[in-house]
Amino acid sequence: MKLLLILTLVWREASCGSPSVQIGGLFPRGADQEYSAFRVGMVQFGMADFRLTPHIDNLEVANSFAVTNCFCSQFSRGVYAIFGFYDKKSVNTITSFCETLHVSFITPSFPAEGMNQFVLQMRPDIKGPLISLVEYYKWEKFAYLYDSDRGLSTLQVILDTAAEKKWVVTAINVGNLKDERKDEAYRSLFQDLEIRKERRIILDCEQDKVKDIMEQVITIGRHVKGYHYIIANLGFVDGDLSKIQYGGANVSGFQIVDFDDPVVAKFDQRWEALEEKEYPGADSRIRYTSALTYDAVHVMTEAFRFLHKQRIDMSRRGNSGDCLANPAVPWAQGVEIERALKQVRVDGLTGNIQFDQYGKRINYSVTVMELKNNGPVKIGYWNEVDKMVVTKSDLYPNDTMGMENKTVIVSTILEAPYVMMKKNSEQFQDNDRYEGYCVDLAAEIAKHCGIRYQLRIVGDGKYGARDAETKIWNGMVGELVYGKADIAIAPLTITLNS
Repeated sequence: MKLLLILTLVWREASCGSPSVQIGGLFPRGADQEYSAFRVGMVQFGMADFRLTPHIDNLEVANSFAVTNCFCSQFSRGVYAIFGFYDKKSVNTITSFCETLHVSFITPSFPAEGMNQFVLQMRPDIKGPLISLVEYYKWEKFAYLYDSDRGLSTLQVILDTAAEKKWVVTAINVGNLKDERKDEAYRSLFQDLEIRKERRIILDCEQDKVKDIMEQVITIGRHVKGYHYIIANLGFVDGDLSKIQYGGANVSGFQIVDFDDPVVAKFDQRWEALEEKEYPGADSRIRYTSALTYDAVHVMTEAFRFLHKQRIDMSRRGNSGDCLANPAVPWAQGVEIERALKQVRVDGLTGNIQFDQYGKRINYSVTVMELKNNGPVKIGYWNEVDKMVVTKSDLYPNDTMGMENKTVIVSTILEAPYVMMKKNSEQFQDNDRYEGYCVDLAAEIAKHCGIRYQLRIVGDGKYGARDAETKIWNGMVGELVYGKADIAIAPLTITLNS
């Protein structure tokens, strides 16, 4: 069961006469950083003549009765708008109430399907950038792994485009796997894809699921040269890609928060100065969902400040009405607020923020990323006018460029006369502690290639074999397969079991 917080917007006059808007959001459990970004936004955008004040209610989103009861309760108390996250179970209930009662809903969640007049989508649509990137790489056959919890609209566009361009797409839903067996299921899935020779794969999932999938990809050695993954969300740098960085696979994706942008850099300095105890999640870089939350507070503040300056009467006198009344009685000022929200145009952490008549983001730009040996690198950008624009032409992220700046990890094993500890090894450091044929060979290879290297004795003392049940490699071979080492130098023998 997910515990959610619904926070509403209520307009009222404070005792000093300055207007006060209670701003909050609907947060799933575990969204600590998003809520911290929300609170920071309230402080940042509040002014002496215009105050932002939170109002909170609790809700279990899996319970449709609770969703209905809470929404109606807030409406009867004077809800002007709702900020929040939704999932596939609650999106239709929430958007239906908003449409019926003319209550605006501002959300960083995945874009809802259809045209919803009173829903403002903070998250830009990823369909255009994704299709353009697939075309850029000239993919004609690939696997598309999607999370049904994020809706099916992107899947439909992929399949429609595939039919038009004669792509061969294997679509697989990874959103309904049970937690207790998901690791085994992911391994089995990628083994099946290997049988089909599917080595170009789109992961249309949020970063937590991408992380789980990539861990199993590494476990079975599918992160090496010859594989290419596109991560289809807007937070490419939000996840830890270090484990797959040196494996050899190509990894691409998209980034909506440009940390080189002056607006973001200024925010980043303030964010890093926050106490993690007071602002959970502030100990790590702001994720794109948190940045969208912060920008949503900015949008709401601008809209209500505009309404206040225009002296538009926002008061709700008498009975606010029953949201379940038949026929339903929508709020008269709801359209005014909806229009004010859609007219906002500001520069935020996620770039230019602007909406069309349906509340969807327009005129936005998405950075296209690739994973190189030295980390994530921008290779271009996408926008609605220019489409895909490449600023760096090299297609493949994990080539030998940049090796001079990297220390190559060489896995080896103690085996005389190939690798031995010197008698007085405690008097030496690093590679100088070892001697033997393989030690000399490693030194000559490094000298010839002009690279730095570090000898590392394999932890389990094994050459490497594959477990018949788990299909997991151990020893030096395992360190190579799972990206813990770049090279193995040892007296290895090929056997029938290798």
